[in-house]
Amino acid sequence: MKIRQLIIGAIVTASLLAATCSMQAQFAGTGPRDNFRDTTILRPPAGSKVALIVFEDLGCPACARAHPFEMEAVKQTHVTLLRYDFPLEAHIWTFEGAVCARYIQDTMGPQLADEFRGIIFKSQGMIASVDDLHRFMASWLTKHGKKMPAAIDPGGRLAKEVSADRALGQRLNVEWTPTVVVVTRNNYQVVCGTKDGPDDPTRILEVVKAAIAKAR
Repeated sequence: MKIRQLIIGAIVTASLLAATCSMQAQFAGTGPRDNFRDTTILRPPAGSKVALIVFEDLGCPACARAHPFEMEAVKQTHVTLLRYDFPLEAHIWTFEGAVCARYIQDTMGPQLADEFRGIIFKSQGMIASVDDLHRFMASWLTKHGKKMPAAIDPGGRLAKEVSADRALGQRLNVEWTPTVVVVTRNNYQVVCGTKDGPDDPTRILEVVKAAIAKAR
């Protein structure tokens, strides 16, 4: 009986070890070669071992698909999320959309700013111009007991922040939106955003969990 228990214990231990190794193997910085340039950007902030970095455009359908998976990963793991706006020139309203999201973050808090971004993603088909965006924002603010301001960014500070985000993406050589990267202090793994893949936002949570396990 004792020998049998020892054998079972050894099997369980080996299974757990294999599972742990498998999880860690999911975060190996491997996969198709990216075209990133200055990868010093791909680091978690001070005090964090792991971060989820996202470059997104509010008018991008692929960004809309990835958004809920990003938020679920943050919800489950409490990983640090570094979100950067990367509005594409072809989308004539998305730079202003990023400015609006930052206005909401400044005046109403980050949680409602995330909610606003999520609603914008779901409503992309209703927005084709800056005027459409402003009407949409005014309606959203009314539902939250707020009024549309006469000027969203009178001093241009928020626009400068969005431009700085885009410049950071250009420095990294972001080529696709969304670009989603899980980073540790010494490595990174692209989940979405390279020319030849991978491009599977459903894997964001598992890669984040694997990175956290490896960082420990």
